[in-house]
Amino acid sequence: MIIFVNWIIAYCRKERLGLIGMKAIAIGILMVSFGTMARATVTKADFGKAPDGHIVEVYTLTSGQVEARVITYGAKLISVRAPDRSGRAADVVLGYDTWPDWLADGKTHFGAVVGRYGNRIAKGVFTLDGHTYHIPVNNNGNALHGGTDGFDKKFWNAKLVPNGVELTLVSPDGDMGFRGTLTAKVTYTLVKNDLTIHYEETSDKPTIVNLTNHTYFNLTGDEMGDVLEHVLTLHAQAFTPTDNTQIPTGEIRSVQDTPMDFRTPHAIGERIDSDYDQTKLAHGYDHNWVLDGKAGTLRQAAFVSEPKSGRTLTVMTTEPGVQFYSGNSLDGTFTGRHGKRYTKHMGFCLETQHYPDSPNHPNFPSTVLRPGQVRSSTTVFHFGVAPK
Repeated sequence: MIIFVNWIIAYCRKERLGLIGMKAIAIGILMVSFGTMARATVTKADFGKAPDGHIVEVYTLTSGQVEARVITYGAKLISVRAPDRSGRAADVVLGYDTWPDWLADGKTHFGAVVGRYGNRIAKGVFTLDGHTYHIPVNNNGNALHGGTDGFDKKFWNAKLVPNGVELTLVSPDGDMGFRGTLTAKVTYTLVKNDLTIHYEETSDKPTIVNLTNHTYFNLTGDEMGDVLEHVLTLHAQAFTPTDNTQIPTGEIRSVQDTPMDFRTPHAIGERIDSDYDQTKLAHGYDHNWVLDGKAGTLRQAAFVSEPKSGRTLTVMTTEPGVQFYSGNSLDGTFTGRHGKRYTKHMGFCLETQHYPDSPNHPNFPSTVLRPGQVRSSTTVFHFGVAPK
């Protein structure tokens, strides 16, 4: 660095640029240097082979102390390694080490981009422009995450982009009952501690779309325990209550004086077993929160801290809602990394989204996408460390 500074001084004297010129050139070059240092290193490798012959690729994004891995099957985020307050890196998302394990799990949606419609559609039925459409039901008589063969089970095409990877999927007209040929692009980028997911969709016919990412987080790292002691803040004055099949009733209800109020920090497990009707119906938390601020603008949705490790997660999004899910249905069926069986509350999800069942609720923000339009949204996951 000293040699570098001396070179700048010598050059500026030669060119008679003076002190101001020296400072301008030094600052400019240093900004470029630091910008280069912040960029992610992205590598590509084969991850496995599907029964139909598809080669599954894995893209590894590394920037500073954070590493993220994405595979082309389901556009899944399969790993995020982040440091604790002692600098020890550990995986903070649930998942598996091997391709056969990922292929065998057709239930949890770990790390996947879900669609064409993330979350639930009541009875798999909706009406658009006077036509009724039927999506295969797969969850308590409702369509969940796009039906029985959603985007999480598709092979996406991938290409390298600066700081990350762009994945593309073309969903044909009639796929799972949805109208229109939909082209979806999902880009993962990593810069320093910020993992950004950007979504873009277009369609040649009117349709509905609601893409989100279904990663399960556990900030203790390497699945060392459940998430009940994680402390959560949600920037939301209201949520959308559901019926006993977890379909929104259409009401937008205040969180005031309920266990759904995370406007100030609360441990996830603090009120999870309360006698409140909504937590009883879901056996915990599995609801959509109506985020504060203007949809379409990037703003903070949530903040999570894990007291023992010091790890924190800040979620920023342009979406109008977020589904907070406390891993209520994890039942030990699947064994993940380190031989750990994934049992109830081993992970939590913060799925940034439009509201569930929006096509059947005119008072909810619209999820309709028409020809000539581009639907886009951005979510940022920032991994940090809280002081002791």
